[in-house]
Amino acid sequence: MKAFMDKDFLLSNPTAVKLYHDFAEHTPVLDYHCHINPKEIAEDRKFDNITQVWLGGDHYKWRYMRSCGIDEKFITGDASDKEKFLKWAEVLGKAIGNPLYHWSHLELQRYFNFQKPLNKNTAEEAWEVCNAALAQDDMSARNIIRRSNVTLLCTTDDPVDDLHYHKIIAEDDTFDVKVLPAWRPDKAMNIEKENYLDYLSQLEKASGVSIQSFKDLKVALSKRMDFFASMGCSVSDHGLEYVMYQPGTEEQVEKIFAKRLAGTLPSRGEELRFKTEFMLFAGREYAKRNWVLQLHYGVKRDNNQKMFRKLGPDTGYDCIKNETSAAELADFLNALEVTDALPKTIIYSLNPVDNAYIGTILGCFQNAEAVAKIQQGSAWWFNDHKIGMQDQMASLASLGNLSGFVGMLTDSRSFLSYTRHEYFRRILCNYLGTLVENGEFPEDYDILGEIVKDISYYNAVRYFKFPL
Repeated sequence: MKAFMDKDFLLSNPTAVKLYHDFAEHTPVLDYHCHINPKEIAEDRKFDNITQVWLGGDHYKWRYMRSCGIDEKFITGDASDKEKFLKWAEVLGKAIGNPLYHWSHLELQRYFNFQKPLNKNTAEEAWEVCNAALAQDDMSARNIIRRSNVTLLCTTDDPVDDLHYHKIIAEDDTFDVKVLPAWRPDKAMNIEKENYLDYLSQLEKASGVSIQSFKDLKVALSKRMDFFASMGCSVSDHGLEYVMYQPGTEEQVEKIFAKRLAGTLPSRGEELRFKTEFMLFAGREYAKRNWVLQLHYGVKRDNNQKMFRKLGPDTGYDCIKNETSAAELADFLNALEVTDALPKTIIYSLNPVDNAYIGTILGCFQNAEAVAKIQQGSAWWFNDHKIGMQDQMASLASLGNLSGFVGMLTDSRSFLSYTRHEYFRRILCNYLGTLVENGEFPEDYDILGEIVKDISYYNAVRYFKFPL
């Protein structure tokens, strides 16, 4: 029997052990997509207790607690921080097979040197140990990033954001980790939302452009892209229902936009036509600027309307959506490619069933502009567990170029989530090591080590061309 989460955790054979410890373990981290608040980095926030850094805003944990029958008072309610932690520890103790069990214990081990399993019997001790550690200067927000071996991270930022905190961070010579904005224009695209006109007012103020037409909207967004680029941005991200391709004429889209400005919500067909043209515009602008386009889709959000009204979005009530279109994704990419306006693109579907069709679409649009110019993104959200990661890697290897993969991201709001990169790397090394042990790839550590280090870090450095 293997020891619980020891130094060879998830490494099932000698080749995997060597690949991880010799090549992956100490390779730096580049976190090209996260939801960390730049204000907390700029102010170098210190956390009063483990609940603040661990449970605040973490809807992964909230979902599991609800599944265990925990009252909402101890999840998002008015219970004390200690009461919330004790409830979490109690349910985590039985979270067998859930990635939260592994993530949580990696964080306890790496950041707090707490080597015991966390459960109802060890909760009080863990509370004291973690809080004592958090009181030290080396556990401030910036120092957690430093000790995680992070060289650069990208936050997620709306076009109307003034990027004030990014400016503060960039001008501070005492912090050597680069923190760059990433462009997330979902609110500018979501014409069907009730508050869309209110958002356009914010965009007018930020851009200095009066938005009276779709043409004006594009001018306003282009100006904001220029500002983001001046702040080091070279990455965009879109949260989509699916990657649609329902093109319309310029006249049709202007009529749809004028109708919305007049206060009328669009029909479903009008919404899709508008969003198609919005995304084609965005893709062309990114190609001009050599930005990377990230497409996240396959999610149905806010399913529990009772709790949505109470808590708002991103609180643990989303699920996988199974209505996506391989044909429309391919047609969207093709529409940009035929005009030489297809940017480097990373495709993430929340539905693992989509792995194969994404893998085959990638090969239709590759060229010499970049290694794996069109990428399949890492196993995302509900899939960033052992099985999900293994399946994504195996599918990409089978249908495309695994060695060119840009690897893991945190997609997290927590400063402790960098252990997810370790989790990913262990799974990667075990997958590759198993192929070698089975005689499916030679035991050539020059090649294997290069593959491991590239997927862990260097592919992303080259792909995004960040100023490191």
